[in-house]
Amino acid sequence: MTSDRFNRALQAIDAANAEDPNREEWEGALHPKELLYGRRMTGCLERLCPAASEALRLAARGQHIRRWEIPRSDYPATREGYLRWRTRLYGFHGDQLGLIMAMAGYDEDSIRRTKRLLSKRDLRTDPESQTLEDTACLVFLEYYFAPFAAGQDESKLVDIVRKTWRKMSDAARVRALELALPGHLGAVVAKALETVAP
Repeated sequence: MTSDRFNRALQAIDAANAEDPNREEWEGALHPKELLYGRRMTGCLERLCPAASEALRLAARGQHIRRWEIPRSDYPATREGYLRWRTRLYGFHGDQLGLIMAMAGYDEDSIRRTKRLLSKRDLRTDPESQTLEDTACLVFLEYYFAPFAAGQDESKLVDIVRKTWRKMSDAARVRALELALPGHLGAVVAKALETVAP
Protein backbone atom coordinates (compact mmCIF):
# COMPACT_ATOMS: atom_id res chain seq x y z
CA MET A 1 0.00 0.00 0.00
CA THR A 2 1.42 3.35 -1.01
CA SER A 3 0.36 6.85 -0.03
CA ASP A 4 -1.04 9.41 -2.43
CA ARG A 5 1.94 11.66 -1.83
CA PHE A 6 4.32 8.81 -2.67
CA ASN A 7 2.52 8.18 -5.94
CA ARG A 8 2.61 11.89 -6.78
CA ALA A 9 6.33 12.07 -6.05
CA LEU A 10 7.06 8.94 -8.09
CA GLN A 11 5.17 10.33 -11.08
CA ALA A 12 7.05 13.62 -10.80
CA ILE A 13 10.42 11.83 -10.69
CA ASP A 14 9.52 9.88 -13.80
CA ALA A 15 8.28 13.02 -15.54
CA ALA A 16 11.59 14.75 -14.81
CA ASN A 17 13.66 11.80 -16.02
CA ALA A 18 11.50 11.40 -19.12
CA GLU A 19 13.08 14.67 -20.30
CA ASP A 20 16.50 13.02 -20.57
CA PRO A 21 17.69 13.64 -24.16
CA ASN A 22 19.91 10.55 -23.99
CA ARG A 23 18.33 7.30 -25.12
CA GLU A 24 19.04 3.67 -24.30
CA GLU A 25 17.73 0.71 -26.24
CA TRP A 26 16.00 -1.93 -24.17
CA GLU A 27 13.80 -4.78 -25.36
CA GLY A 28 13.52 -3.35 -28.84
CA ALA A 29 12.58 0.21 -27.89
CA LEU A 30 14.41 3.43 -27.06
CA HIS A 31 13.92 4.86 -23.56
CA PRO A 32 15.12 8.04 -21.82
CA LYS A 33 18.27 6.80 -20.12
CA GLU A 34 17.63 8.00 -16.56
CA LEU A 35 13.95 7.06 -16.67
CA LEU A 36 14.97 3.51 -17.47
CA TYR A 37 17.65 3.59 -14.76
CA GLY A 38 15.16 4.75 -12.13
CA ARG A 39 12.73 1.99 -13.01
CA ARG A 40 15.50 -0.59 -12.88
CA MET A 41 16.45 0.69 -9.43
CA THR A 42 12.86 0.33 -8.27
CA GLY A 43 12.58 -3.21 -9.63
CA CYS A 44 15.83 -4.27 -7.99
CA LEU A 45 14.90 -2.68 -4.66
CA GLU A 46 11.54 -4.44 -4.66
CA ARG A 47 13.31 -7.78 -5.04
CA LEU A 48 15.99 -6.96 -2.49
CA CYS A 49 13.81 -5.27 0.15
CA PRO A 50 10.05 -5.59 -0.48
CA ALA A 51 9.21 -3.70 2.73
CA ALA A 52 11.39 -0.67 1.94
CA SER A 53 10.25 2.66 3.36
CA GLU A 54 8.89 5.42 1.15
CA ALA A 55 12.05 7.44 1.76
CA LEU A 56 14.24 4.60 0.50
CA ARG A 57 11.97 3.88 -2.45
CA LEU A 58 12.02 7.52 -3.51
CA ALA A 59 15.80 7.70 -3.10
CA ALA A 60 16.18 4.66 -5.34
CA ARG A 61 13.85 5.97 -8.04
CA GLY A 62 15.40 9.44 -7.95
CA GLN A 63 19.05 8.53 -7.45
CA HIS A 64 19.98 9.81 -10.94
CA ILE A 65 17.26 12.43 -11.33
CA ARG A 66 18.15 14.87 -14.12
CA ARG A 67 21.76 13.61 -14.05
CA TRP A 68 22.34 14.67 -17.66
CA GLU A 69 22.30 18.32 -16.52
CA ILE A 70 25.68 17.83 -14.81
CA PRO A 71 27.77 15.78 -17.27
CA ARG A 72 30.98 14.09 -16.25
CA SER A 73 32.73 15.99 -19.06
CA ASP A 74 32.31 19.23 -17.08
CA TYR A 75 35.00 18.01 -14.67
CA PRO A 76 38.64 17.01 -15.24
CA ALA A 77 39.25 13.43 -16.39
CA THR A 78 41.08 12.61 -13.17
CA ARG A 79 40.25 10.81 -9.94
CA GLU A 80 39.90 14.18 -8.22
CA GLY A 81 37.62 15.41 -11.01
CA TYR A 82 35.47 12.30 -10.69
CA LEU A 83 35.11 12.73 -6.93
CA ARG A 84 34.18 16.40 -7.33
CA TRP A 85 31.56 15.42 -9.92
CA ARG A 86 30.07 12.74 -7.67
CA THR A 87 29.93 15.09 -4.68
CA ARG A 88 28.18 17.72 -6.78
CA LEU A 89 25.68 15.11 -7.99
CA TYR A 90 24.77 13.98 -4.46
CA GLY A 91 23.69 17.51 -3.57
CA PHE A 92 22.00 18.13 -6.91
CA HIS A 93 19.95 14.93 -6.81
CA GLY A 94 18.99 15.59 -3.21
CA ASP A 95 17.84 19.12 -4.02
CA GLN A 96 15.83 17.98 -7.04
CA LEU A 97 14.19 15.18 -5.10
CA GLY A 98 13.54 17.46 -2.12
CA LEU A 99 11.61 19.91 -4.30
CA ILE A 100 9.49 17.11 -5.72
CA MET A 101 8.79 15.65 -2.28
CA ALA A 102 7.80 19.07 -0.89
CA MET A 103 5.38 19.61 -3.75
CA ALA A 104 3.94 16.13 -3.17
CA GLY A 105 3.25 16.95 0.49
CA TYR A 106 6.17 15.46 2.40
CA ASP A 107 7.40 17.15 5.57
CA GLU A 108 10.94 18.40 6.18
CA ASP A 109 11.97 15.36 8.22
CA SER A 110 11.03 13.00 5.39
CA ILE A 111 12.84 15.16 2.86
CA ARG A 112 15.97 15.33 5.03
CA ARG A 113 15.89 11.56 5.42
CA THR A 114 15.74 10.94 1.68
CA LYS A 115 18.51 13.48 1.06
CA ARG A 116 20.65 11.75 3.68
CA LEU A 117 20.18 8.42 1.92
CA LEU A 118 21.26 9.96 -1.37
CA SER A 119 24.37 11.47 0.24
CA LYS A 120 25.92 7.98 0.76
CA ARG A 121 27.40 9.12 4.08
CA ASP A 122 26.10 6.30 6.24
CA LEU A 123 27.06 3.13 4.44
CA ARG A 124 27.62 0.22 6.82
CA THR A 125 26.01 2.10 9.73
CA ASP A 126 22.53 2.78 8.30
CA PRO A 127 20.75 -0.31 6.91
CA GLU A 128 18.71 1.77 4.45
CA SER A 129 21.80 3.56 3.13
CA GLN A 130 23.46 0.19 2.64
CA THR A 131 20.38 -1.17 0.88
CA LEU A 132 20.39 1.78 -1.51
CA GLU A 133 24.07 1.13 -2.28
CA ASP A 134 23.39 -2.59 -2.70
CA THR A 135 20.61 -1.78 -5.15
CA ALA A 136 22.84 0.53 -7.21
CA CYS A 137 25.63 -2.07 -7.31
CA LEU A 138 23.28 -4.85 -8.41
CA VAL A 139 21.70 -2.66 -11.09
CA PHE A 140 25.18 -1.82 -12.37
CA LEU A 141 26.23 -5.45 -12.53
CA GLU A 142 22.99 -6.65 -14.12
CA TYR A 143 22.40 -3.94 -16.72
CA TYR A 144 25.50 -1.79 -17.20
CA PHE A 145 28.57 -3.92 -16.55
CA ALA A 146 28.45 -5.78 -19.88
CA PRO A 147 28.11 -2.63 -22.06
CA PHE A 148 30.82 -0.90 -20.01
CA ALA A 149 33.14 -3.92 -20.30
CA ALA A 150 33.25 -3.85 -24.10
CA GLY A 151 36.79 -2.99 -25.13
CA GLN A 152 38.04 -2.60 -21.56
CA ASP A 153 41.19 -4.22 -20.25
CA GLU A 154 40.48 -7.26 -18.06
CA SER A 155 42.62 -5.96 -15.20
CA LYS A 156 40.50 -2.79 -15.07
CA LEU A 157 37.30 -4.85 -15.01
CA VAL A 158 38.65 -7.04 -12.22
CA ASP A 159 39.48 -3.93 -10.20
CA ILE A 160 35.97 -2.50 -10.74
CA VAL A 161 34.37 -5.75 -9.59
CA ARG A 162 36.56 -5.77 -6.48
CA LYS A 163 35.57 -2.19 -5.63
CA THR A 164 31.89 -2.89 -6.27
CA TRP A 165 32.03 -6.04 -4.16
CA ARG A 166 33.53 -4.20 -1.19
CA LYS A 167 30.59 -1.77 -1.20
CA MET A 168 27.94 -4.48 -0.99
CA SER A 169 26.44 -6.29 1.99
CA ASP A 170 26.69 -10.07 2.25
CA ALA A 171 23.05 -10.41 1.16
CA ALA A 172 23.66 -8.35 -1.97
CA ARG A 173 26.76 -10.39 -2.78
CA VAL A 174 24.67 -13.55 -2.74
CA ARG A 175 22.24 -11.91 -5.18
CA ALA A 176 25.11 -10.75 -7.37
CA LEU A 177 26.39 -14.30 -7.72
CA GLU A 178 22.94 -15.32 -8.99
CA LEU A 179 23.03 -12.84 -11.90
CA ALA A 180 23.25 -14.35 -15.37
CA LEU A 181 26.31 -12.50 -16.65
CA PRO A 182 27.84 -13.34 -20.05
CA GLY A 183 30.47 -16.08 -19.77
CA HIS A 184 33.55 -13.89 -20.04
CA LEU A 185 32.21 -11.51 -17.38
CA GLY A 186 31.43 -14.39 -15.07
CA ALA A 187 35.10 -15.31 -15.37
CA VAL A 188 36.09 -11.71 -14.57
CA VAL A 189 33.94 -11.80 -11.43
CA ALA A 190 35.43 -15.12 -10.38
CA LYS A 191 38.96 -13.77 -10.83
CA ALA A 192 38.13 -10.63 -8.86
CA LEU A 193 36.71 -12.62 -5.98
CA GLU A 194 39.83 -14.77 -5.70
CA THR A 195 41.66 -11.82 -4.16
CA VAL A 196 38.98 -9.51 -2.81
CA ALA A 197 38.96 -8.92 0.95
CA PRO A 198 35.78 -10.06 2.75
